Amino acid sequence: MLPISVLCNIVESGFEPLSCECTETLGLLRIEVFEPVSGDVKLLLDGVSTEQLTSVRAISDLIGELRTEMSAGRRAFAG
Repeated sequence: MLPISVLCNIVESGFEPLSCECTETLGLLRIEVFEPVSGDVKLLLDGVSTEQLTSVRAISDLIGELRTEMSAGRRAFAG
């Protein structure tokens, strides 16, 4: 398993040019993607399990899924 700091760094860099904050509490991630200038939240996801995020590929797949949700106009959904 990747360290949480590395996992979050990969997630955060996956949404550029938007800003992303990834934090971990008790093994669950909170991912917030927002416009850097206005602060408008584009995606907010709480409770993402890190259990399956064991490789860069798995993290990239998650980022791709979240980007798809964002382009569909969903701001938050359960993981």
